[in-house]
Amino acid sequence: MRALAPAALVLALALPLSACQSDSGAGGSSAAASAPASAAPASITVAPADASGDVRPDTPVTVTAAGGRLGEVSVTAADGTPLAGALDAAGTTWTSTGALTPATTYSVHAVATNADGTPTTTSSTLTTLTPLGTAFPAVAPLSGSEVGVGMPVIVTFDSPVAADRRAVVERGLVVTTQPTPVEGSWSWQSDTKVEFRPRDYWPAHSQVHVDVDLGGVEVAPGVWGKTRDIDFTVGSAMVSTVDINAHTLTVTRDGEVLRTIPVTLGQSGSGGKYVTRSGTKVVMSLEESRQMDAETTGVSKDDPEYYNVAVRYAMRLTNSGEFMHAAPWSVASQGSANVSHGCTGMSTEDARWVFEHSKVGDVVTFVGSDRAIEPGNGFNVWNETYEQWREGSALPA
Repeated sequence: MRALAPAALVLALALPLSACQSDSGAGGSSAAASAPASAAPASITVAPADASGDVRPDTPVTVTAAGGRLGEVSVTAADGTPLAGALDAAGTTWTSTGALTPATTYSVHAVATNADGTPTTTSSTLTTLTPLGTAFPAVAPLSGSEVGVGMPVIVTFDSPVAADRRAVVERGLVVTTQPTPVEGSWSWQSDTKVEFRPRDYWPAHSQVHVDVDLGGVEVAPGVWGKTRDIDFTVGSAMVSTVDINAHTLTVTRDGEVLRTIPVTLGQSGSGGKYVTRSGTKVVMSLEESRQMDAETTGVSKDDPEYYNVAVRYAMRLTNSGEFMHAAPWSVASQGSANVSHGCTGMSTEDARWVFEHSKVGDVVTFVGSDRAIEPGNGFNVWNETYEQWREGSALPA
């Protein structure tokens, strides 16, 4: 028999040895057995669910990741406007912080990653309901204007606010001032009007921001609000006093007396209907020229007291028709007698000076008559204590 060659013998001996090591498992395992298991992919849940319709604008949008963390979330209206939101500390839930817009379709896009860093992506849509109506909030003063320290913030809705919705509407009306914060309160004057005043006059030379965040507020069944931002400036503190008995108008600015002016006020005849009202009034408008027609105040044209005259430098103080204005025809009585139909008359030169130094929202306090200004007759917010004013709020103190 032929002997095996040395190389063949070595190969024959090596084969059993290799098989023996594999069977025992000594020295390690195969490559397939040593690979770590892969993490399961993350899953994403969006609420409201994909293709949801008639979603209420006050519904929060939530995006939640399971088995991973959210890395990207966007909720965008059809016009490209993003919906604000925030991610929780765990990084697993995103919740919207802004209100949805009615009758709008939103696209949701989210990405989550699992422990291996493998991404999962989801996209969905939702559409908000079309409201039966909207309540637009008109705001005074206008954005960008400069006003006096007595100017209230007036929000007037073009649709009534339900009584049980006034509190949530107030929570959506936020007033902030810079550089000095103020305490203040809203007070409902009717079902369409709510007004804000500080506890005291606005700080002079301050900035005021009014955040009308009512886009997600149902103000009445089926009727939703609107969202607006208003910014205005408070100018110098022009605070004047009219002494009806002394026939004087004293004008101060930031606490300094600028001028004392002789005036004439409302006469005491005709049953007292022309007596100038006492109380704190606020300049409502300034008109360089105005036609004063007594018929607008209820005096008929055949009444001996009827008048229709053009006046200069008219500054409105009440809804009922009290103005400060130039009255050159009564100069002889100014400073000594009250002969007007309720207005504060002065010389043309003095009226022009007051007009040029005044702005909407300036304060004019009248003292000396027994006829008090009626609630709601003008920007009449300073004739109650702050505690009385607060009683008109729908929110707890």
